[in-house]
Amino acid sequence: MPQFENSAQGKVLRDLVARLHEDNLIGRKIKNGEIRKIMEEAEWRVPNGYSLSVITQRKFSMELLEPKKISDRMIILQLHGGGYVGKMINIYRSFAGLYSELGRGIPVLTPDYRVAPEDPYPAALEDAFHSYHWLLENGWTEKQIILAGDSAGGGLALALCMYLKDRRYALPGGIVCMSPWTDLTLSGPSYQTKFRVDPVFGNTRDSLVYTRDYVGEEDTANPYISPLYGEFSGFPPMLIQVGSQEMLLSDSERVAEKAKHAGVKVRLSVYEGMFHVFQMALLMIPESKTAWKEVGAFLDRVNAE
Repeated sequence: MPQFENSAQGKVLRDLVARLHEDNLIGRKIKNGEIRKIMEEAEWRVPNGYSLSVITQRKFSMELLEPKKISDRMIILQLHGGGYVGKMINIYRSFAGLYSELGRGIPVLTPDYRVAPEDPYPAALEDAFHSYHWLLENGWTEKQIILAGDSAGGGLALALCMYLKDRRYALPGGIVCMSPWTDLTLSGPSYQTKFRVDPVFGNTRDSLVYTRDYVGEEDTANPYISPLYGEFSGFPPMLIQVGSQEMLLSDSERVAEKAKHAGVKVRLSVYEGMFHVFQMALLMIPESKTAWKEVGAFLDRVNAE
């Protein structure tokens, strides 16, 4: 299990995040996802050499980011985070750009899947499955599809893979998970041991991880909600990245251990001192830059297999 040391820049950013999330009125709204529900952003600027297409489906929409010179060796199906209550936002469009660049010019499809409380489970899973099926219907093979997701999106990527396997669909070529939320029962030890140090979710029970907006009346141990409790045999290669100061640290560690026991190729990378989805810093701090470089290396390995 690779460990990555905490840089001076990473420590500064972590402290800034902690102050932003302090348990005042604004902090609570960030932690419980309220701000994600009402966020308004400026229009995202499509990078030079790319096009962005909105693909409208019956219940949701998808965004396809494509370079003008497309590499058809693979495609990323990105499932964004947001605790199953946050819609698509600009940072995930930037993620798509990085995934494409690191994949040497591959396209990226990002569903703006339905979210709670208006659309609880299984809406997100249904939309993720529909997106995967759409790719198959549009000429992509299963092995060319790489699932990628952060936080809830990482958990959703794993849940989708289980859903596909249970329905005898061929599985994707690989999975990238950044700080995946895999255990909505909150049973891992890090939910206790990291409670006082997690700058994003810690020090309050008024945060996304404690809500049941997505789960509703369902069993939180349902593997399609908490993939930690599912069966991983036959899964494709996986890259899991997580910060050492996350309450969700156990979600990554336990999934990696279980998947390895089932014979899956798994790389678990723990970044010392880092917080939940620190990759949102893009290329601005060493830890995030290293994490994205690691994603590129993983895509190259999957493509070579």
